Amino acid sequence: MHRVLKTKFHGPFPENTDQVIVATGCFWGSEKAFWRMPGVYTTAVGYSGGKKDNPTYEQVCSGRTGHTEAVLVVWDKDRLSFTDIVRMYLQCHNPTQVNGQGNDHGTQYRTALYYNTEEQKKSCRSSNSFIRKKSRWKENSN
Repeated sequence: MHRVLKTKFHGPFPENTDQVIVATGCFWGSEKAFWRMPGVYTTAVGYSGGKKDNPTYEQVCSGRTGHTEAVLVVWDKDRLSFTDIVRMYLQCHNPTQVNGQGNDHGTQYRTALYYNTEEQKKSCRSSNSFIRKKSRWKENSN
C-alpha cells in the first residue's frame, strides 16, 4: 500500500489507468511532484533501463549496471493525459543536463522516459523535438 496516496503501488492497476516510467535524476523529488497531481493513482520508485535484475543501490551507483533512478507513474486517464505527465516530467528537471541533476552526478541520474505504447512513443519524440528547438534550458549545462 502506498503510504501517501493510499493505493496499490504494484499491478494490476484499475482498468482506466495508464502508466509510464520517468527518470529525472534523483527519484525522491520527482515522485513527490507527481503525488501533487490530481488524477495520479500511484507512484513507485526504483531503478530502470539497466542490464542487471534487482540491482542494489551500490551497484547502480557504480555506473556499471546501466540503470537510472526512476519513478513509475500510474494515472487515471479520465483526469490526466500522457501530455500532462510529460509536462510535469519536464518541470521536475533539466533534461539537457548530462548524467546529473543539480548536485547529483552519475549515469544513474540521467534523463529517460520509458514509454509503454506507440502513442506514448510518438508523444515522447515530439517532446524531444520541442526541447531541442525551443528549450528554456541551456544545452549541456553540467
